[in-house]
Amino acid sequence: MTAAPKTVVVIGGGVIGAACAYYLSRRGLEVTIVEQGGFGSGCSHANCGYVCPSHVLPMAAPGAVWMGLKALVARNSPLKIRPRLDPALWSWLWQFTRNCNATQMLSAGRAIQALLASSRRLYDELLAQERIECEWEAKGLLFVFQTDAAFEHYAATDELMGREFGIRARRLAGDALVAMEPALKPGLPGAWLYETDAHLRPDRLMAELKRVLAARGVTIREQCPAKRIVRENGRARAVQTPAGELAADAFVLAAGALSPRWSRELGCRMPIQPGKGYSITMPRPARCPATPMIFEEHRVGVTPFRSGYRLGSTMEFAGYDRALRPDRLELLKAAARLYLHEPLAEPVEEEWFGWRPMTPDSLPIIGASPALSNVWIAAGHNMLGLSMAPGTGRLVAELITGEQPHLDVEPYSPLRF
Repeated sequence: MTAAPKTVVVIGGGVIGAACAYYLSRRGLEVTIVEQGGFGSGCSHANCGYVCPSHVLPMAAPGAVWMGLKALVARNSPLKIRPRLDPALWSWLWQFTRNCNATQMLSAGRAIQALLASSRRLYDELLAQERIECEWEAKGLLFVFQTDAAFEHYAATDELMGREFGIRARRLAGDALVAMEPALKPGLPGAWLYETDAHLRPDRLMAELKRVLAARGVTIREQCPAKRIVRENGRARAVQTPAGELAADAFVLAAGALSPRWSRELGCRMPIQPGKGYSITMPRPARCPATPMIFEEHRVGVTPFRSGYRLGSTMEFAGYDRALRPDRLELLKAAARLYLHEPLAEPVEEEWFGWRPMTPDSLPIIGASPALSNVWIAAGHNMLGLSMAPGTGRLVAELITGEQPHLDVEPYSPLRF
């Protein structure tokens, strides 16, 4: 019988790696995080900051294929697929297409909901216990529409959400919407408000998690990329880094969109594509929204933080492209101008992109490596890494320490591909 692990190395210093480290340290394990850049500098840095139990429906859903085909030819689509000779992309798109049916959508939605609901509860505990100051506000999330047809069509989605997942939105039509949110222009047909949702400022959360982890004795090695896994008798013995080998009893891969490079070593396919999202961070405008909102027809999000204001989202499949494309940033601004009295403010504090780790079935990969018995994977959280982090971290800690998992892990299995 293998002895219980006492030491763990977590590969990846984003919100998922940080959550895994936190819950492992809570169980008395000695944890080291290795991060190729700065802690919290990747996709966890400047996203929209939504903690959204409302987001149970996967991207792989009926109608998504038609939307993707239109994105191939559309000039200013919020979803952009840049065609290229990349077998991994075309394999991903094929797998994605196979998941775009009602049966798969509902099955994935239930597994997504389990992690979202767990994480929402755990956020309340985590923030209170550790006194984390990250501009957390539980004001809900508005899905705002520009056209009558789209607003009324969403009623079918709301009905499905209520019937299948027990989640209902509050319908705000016409003047009722402007009365609730005066920052919006008059004349919009309406919005749907999910009162379950919350938001926070991601960079503040990561700074606070760094403080909490350090206080718990977690070692964080920044600018320290993991190069390869050192194997011994079917197990991982250490990870090789520029600073030398880091040995441990157990290992967690939480490398986000970069996780597929470890597929061969871990003995499983990880069909993750980097879905590039953008954001612009500014001071709060004079007529700043009080409630976070998504302009659903344009796939653009607006987040009013206490200390600032952010436009974000869109989705671009362009591989591991590091270009900050002005045209994609302009889409954010153009959409905001359609809905808000004061869509922008000066000066712009940050223009940013991040690679979301997108799986073809919209579910994360959480579980043990088939090839190395003491390595666990926590990757592929799509657009919901922030929302799913505490539930994922607790689940990984339970698996490593042999506890009864608080969620059914089967839907997230690395073996499903």
